[in-house]
Amino acid sequence: MTKKKGILLVNLGTPDSTAVSDVRKYLREFLMDKRVIDIPAFPRFLLVNGIIAPFRSPKSAAEYRKLWDERGSPLKYYTEDITQLLAKKLSDDYSVKFAMRYQNPSLSSVLEEFQREEVATLHVIPLFPQYASATTGSVIDRVMELTKNWQIIPDIKFTSQFLEEELFIETICDQGKRLMEKESYDHFLFSYHGLPERQIKKGSYGDYCQLGSCCATLNEHNRYCYRAQCFETTRLITKKLGIEEENYTVCFQSRLGKDPWVQPYTEETLKELAQKGIKKVLAFSPAFVSDCLETTIEVGETYREDFIEAGGEKWDLVPSLNAEDKWVECLKGIAIK
Repeated sequence: MTKKKGILLVNLGTPDSTAVSDVRKYLREFLMDKRVIDIPAFPRFLLVNGIIAPFRSPKSAAEYRKLWDERGSPLKYYTEDITQLLAKKLSDDYSVKFAMRYQNPSLSSVLEEFQREEVATLHVIPLFPQYASATTGSVIDRVMELTKNWQIIPDIKFTSQFLEEELFIETICDQGKRLMEKESYDHFLFSYHGLPERQIKKGSYGDYCQLGSCCATLNEHNRYCYRAQCFETTRLITKKLGIEEENYTVCFQSRLGKDPWVQPYTEETLKELAQKGIKKVLAFSPAFVSDCLETTIEVGETYREDFIEAGGEKWDLVPSLNAEDKWVECLKGIAIK
């Protein structure tokens, strides 16, 4: 009997519930990752367990309650949905599963399932379009850590980024077109999750990365620079949608702490747009493939309120890829490459 090929989709993760205790548990696991908060272990432990998790958990739990629905966390159930849909599109030669980098289903438990199945190969696809050490890098790091002591280690392949996949870009554009056909927008804003500047520079080959015009093109020097990848993603989307450069802005959200993060910052950019007389904005969140706290609540609600308070009139959010068929086709293409 021919052994199956394993396909593992990995998303970031979500609390098991909106209870403060579950949110605190999630935050602790997430923020204790050395690739997420890249400072020495002891000060990281004090920061996360003494300050961030205790004080941030109640507020985050309240935000998660706004997002939660009858199926639970959208990030989790959309990941489950695309796993099932992808399995149907692939032949019986494949075993398709999903895991979360933090919380459940855990990477360790799902990898054990693949081990019991004695898969011939394992293709790990972190569901982050742009590579960053804190996301894709963390998944790869953890998978290697968990499999290093297996007596038989199958061929393991990782997809580090997929921002240039044609069907990925097409699905985002399809989602955007549905709103653009109903409304005439003054400006288009592309908000990506932020990272500390030091993480970008630590990943730079030589001193190429200057966090400025070097991101104007994606090339062999900055192929894995998160900021450059975000600008490239935007260029691919706007070219396909026919949006001129003067009509869109790229910015970065979700800052944590006082250290400088990649700029420009979304919360400052939207206020500047309103001050310039921009009234109607369509926002994209192309760093996320599933609706989650950072898209639905932060971009979709909080930033809308901030924009209108600053003088804007309309702020719409393009939905994430979620379980769109073309997105699942994109995953199929990635899986069988």
